[in-house]
Amino acid sequence: MAEISAKDVMNLRNRTGLPMMDCKQALEATAGKLEAAEDWLRKKLKGKMEKRTDRAAGEGRIGIATDFRHGTAAIVELRAETDFTAKNEKFVKAAQRIAELAIVAAGAGELKPTGEMTAIVDDLRITTGENVSVARIHKVIGESGTTAYGHYIHHDGKTGVLVQATGSISDETLREIGMHITASPTRPRGVTAQDIPAEIVDKERRFRIEQAMESGKPKEIAEKIVEGGLRKFFEEVALLEQPFVKDETKKVKDVVGPKAQIVGFYRWQVGESQ
Repeated sequence: MAEISAKDVMNLRNRTGLPMMDCKQALEATAGKLEAAEDWLRKKLKGKMEKRTDRAAGEGRIGIATDFRHGTAAIVELRAETDFTAKNEKFVKAAQRIAELAIVAAGAGELKPTGEMTAIVDDLRITTGENVSVARIHKVIGESGTTAYGHYIHHDGKTGVLVQATGSISDETLREIGMHITASPTRPRGVTAQDIPAEIVDKERRFRIEQAMESGKPKEIAEKIVEGGLRKFFEEVALLEQPFVKDETKKVKDVVGPKAQIVGFYRWQVGESQ
């Protein structure tokens, strides 16, 4: 049996982040060969990690990447079990790397993790001992050369916004719009009133009609009153009509200006897709 030095064990420990005893066992099983020992650990511990996939992963981080040359962008949600792991530098970099890989992956819209993304997740599972997973990935493709992207990730990494635009608009303005979408007291549901999902509008309409009828109004009158009230609702939840959080004397559409157009946005928060 090859002699395993403390230096060798520490070297493997630094490469994998795993406990010293596991690293020593791996080196002993592979005659002290570092690369073989690392592979041995991955094969052995991945099996253990797979048994932990039923554990709740309620913490995590949002990652966003953009490629202006090709008009593409991606937003991902990477989950872990503890906030400690989610704040780890390796985990933060992994979320960003998966977003970068999503940009060059085939397809658009909702994507499944590629083999390279899965390898990143497996590595995190092994080094952290937690149930790490890619909760969701969304890739956006716009026209090359005319599409602009801005993004903002809150300081805790748990909320992120990707904004897609066309026309003449600065990176800083797009970032501030992303910040507005994150911080707005009323969460925007669409760029304009026409973009608000029908199910949200229908639910709001039914609620307002029921309120009006409970106050004694006939249904026909209640419906007319509600249609007028919905205009105020649209102003509250349509992004461009909202008061800008950094200067409430302006609306978001005033900040965007006449030379640009917001095409869409994605506001993701860790855990909300469960």
